[in-house]
Amino acid sequence: QVRLVESGGGLVQAGGSLRLSCAASIRTFSSYAMGWFRQAPGKEREFVAAISGAGGSTYYADSVKGRFTISRDNAKNTVYLQMNSLKPEDTAVYYCAADYGPWRSSHYYYIRTSSYDYWGQGTQVTVSS
Repeated sequence: QVRLVESGGGLVQAGGSLRLSCAASIRTFSSYAMGWFRQAPGKEREFVAAISGAGGSTYYADSVKGRFTISRDNAKNTVYLQMNSLKPEDTAVYYCAADYGPWRSSHYYYIRTSSYDYWGQGTQVTVSS
């Protein structure tokens, strides 16, 4: 049974940094592309970033490009989201998700929640002004 567990959320002031982790209980972790999404109160879940199974390809939402970095350690079955220069509008519950298969050529595939096979429970990130 696949399980994704996020951690690292918390309260931070604007301009600060946080690093989120997502530990996956997946036997063939490198066979999965991984994504991060977020959902603010009253809003739909939105794409943040995605990374290929080997870690060589990444894709970011325009709203976080240059501030957030997605990475993974396949030896630890963990994917990370380093968040710098945080803004109050980054406040949300952050979710990691896993998609089995090769890296798709179309980035639009990764922005859709329906593209992912498994989801974590989420971790709260609150950025104060």
